[in-house]
Amino acid sequence: MNGAAKGAIVGGVFLAMAGGAAYGVVTLVGDSGEGRSGAGGNGAAGTGAVTSQRAAGPVTEQETAQVAKAFLAAWAAGDARAAADLTNNAQAAQPALADFRSKALVSKAVITPGTPDGTGVPFKVEAEITHAGTPKTFAYDSRLTVVRGAGSGKPLVDWQPSVVHPQLQKDERLRAGTPASPPLKAVDRHGKELAPEQYPSLRPVLDALRKTYGEKAGGTPGVEVWIEPATADAPKRTLATLVEGTPGQLRTVLDADVQAAAEKAVAQYAEASVVAVQPSTGDILAVANHRQDGFNAAMLGRRAPGSTMKIVTAAMLLEKGLVAADRPAACPPSATWDGKAFRNQGGFSLQGQPFSTSFARSCNTAFISLIDDVKDNGALPRVAKEAFGIGLDWKTGIPSQDGAVPVTSGSAAAAEYIGQGPILMNPLNMASVTATARTGTFRQPVLVKASLDGRTLATAPRSLAPGVSAQLVRMMRQTATSGTAAKAMAAVGGSDKGAKTGSAEVDGAAAPDSWFTGFSGDVAAAAMVEGGGHGADAAGPVVAAVLNAS
Repeated sequence: MNGAAKGAIVGGVFLAMAGGAAYGVVTLVGDSGEGRSGAGGNGAAGTGAVTSQRAAGPVTEQETAQVAKAFLAAWAAGDARAAADLTNNAQAAQPALADFRSKALVSKAVITPGTPDGTGVPFKVEAEITHAGTPKTFAYDSRLTVVRGAGSGKPLVDWQPSVVHPQLQKDERLRAGTPASPPLKAVDRHGKELAPEQYPSLRPVLDALRKTYGEKAGGTPGVEVWIEPATADAPKRTLATLVEGTPGQLRTVLDADVQAAAEKAVAQYAEASVVAVQPSTGDILAVANHRQDGFNAAMLGRRAPGSTMKIVTAAMLLEKGLVAADRPAACPPSATWDGKAFRNQGGFSLQGQPFSTSFARSCNTAFISLIDDVKDNGALPRVAKEAFGIGLDWKTGIPSQDGAVPVTSGSAAAAEYIGQGPILMNPLNMASVTATARTGTFRQPVLVKASLDGRTLATAPRSLAPGVSAQLVRMMRQTATSGTAAKAMAAVGGSDKGAKTGSAEVDGAAAPDSWFTGFSGDVAAAAMVEGGGHGADAAGPVVAAVLNAS
């Protein structure tokens, strides 16, 4: 910067004046200790740069307010370099902030900080997006946190993609313009529109349907703001429609009434997901998620399902003749396999009770103690795949995960018997497991009929062995009336109902994931609440509400 330049602080942003012209520049010593300057700057001391002495200890409220104000002012002014230099990761922040102008088409922005709470600062973004000469308003709230730089000790904005927009995740970008796929009007099985405004948790599902079927359904694109995904196979997530396009229409097999109940049920819990399936057809009646990240965990999640997996394990043991619903089964307080001890919750045991009671009470040891009699670590994965369709290539109409039950050994094989270890499932998978147990035959779940696009659905090599489905249904009915699911299922009307509870331990989590699956008539549903505790406590009421709506 030449000697004629004059410096001033305006609104927390350093304005450098040279030759009568003003331009925004914020120069700070970076977290690595290297200076970076903006336009015309050299980063040297004495240039009027905003600097901070090396400090230690917690960031003060005054520092938080000052840094947040400067960062937001630079961002609003369109100076991505200056704003990025106020973060602890300028290399990642600068292109994201530059994209805000060039790729999200923001022509003007007013960004207003709120009152700091500790080291956090909420703020409101009011952006004017101009496309084809027409400006449109796009407003939202976000939040930033101020931390000390690891090397410099300076107060800096902790850079996260969510600073730009709260739904942005790693490697995602904010975009605006005319999208590749026209808008899509999805309707349920009865022709009722499934608008995201009315069914908000369906948004990722509708975005995925649009990516797959938008061009085939007709329609013309409008102007939108969306989140470009990190991977090419993921759907974009629409945030706002600035200019309406003409939507094409797509009929799904969802049921608007069941979907509405599912939306309301998951809204009662953080990080909750549920899926409802029709056992006689495989049609998916509802998909709902209540999550901060907008992830479709109901269909894409991969977590241990806990004791809901005992439906599959019981099927395998029944097929091998090692148990029968009405035959006594040992249920000691603990069982050891390959040096690892497994216990029942609270250390309970059952003496002289039939296997159906062990199933209804979720006795871990009744299952694990039979591994030595099975003598085959591949038996459970085979039944899961061959009879329940787990691990086959499901083509639901949008991307989904169809579960994994890998062949393993030692204590991990024992853990799989009770839904722990390397098993990975989601509510869609477990709703399908219950649907298969209900009818004895796997029918691949679908969101749209295969006849729409001619895709080939997954088919299981075989049905359950004769009599196994009837015993599974009987044991699930007992679980729903006098077992661990009785409290939650008491709210479900009618006598034709069954269920299974599950709690899955997760490394590092304060509480286990809550799992629950059940059926009522020709509807099967499964839910998972991350960190929700016991299966009947959180996931149970979600499933009960969905079953009652069918």
